[in-house]
Amino acid sequence: MPIVPGAKIPEQKSAQAAGYDLASAEDIEIPPHGRALVHTGLRVAPPRNCHIEIRPRSGLALKHGITVLNTPGTVDADYRGELMVLLFNTTDIPFAVHTGDRIAQAVFMRHLTVQWVKADDLDPTPRGEKGFGSTGKG
Repeated sequence: MPIVPGAKIPEQKSAQAAGYDLASAEDIEIPPHGRALVHTGLRVAPPRNCHIEIRPRSGLALKHGITVLNTPGTVDADYRGELMVLLFNTTDIPFAVHTGDRIAQAVFMRHLTVQWVKADDLDPTPRGEKGFGSTGKG
């Protein structure tokens, strides 16, 4: 799994945690209102019919305004390259990431493989074509 010596193996920080914490394998600075692709030094092989979602860490978002830009990032089961995390700094000050810092979390998700079928009509529902905001305020 590690491709960089010393890369941290992801771990759950509690028995019921859904996510495995990913750590940076490099020192990097994220500029104000900027983004950075942060290396983890890891490669993985997710199980068949599973993918990994890369999600923000709530503490980084709350305390430092750092989030995963393409939330959730998707790592397909057939990807074999290095896991990298696209972090975004929402603040007006630079943010330093150090080797070993926890930067995101990886959640394993099952997915279905479906066959798309062209149809002229869909079965009716009470909601119909009502979209964004149609089910109420908030």
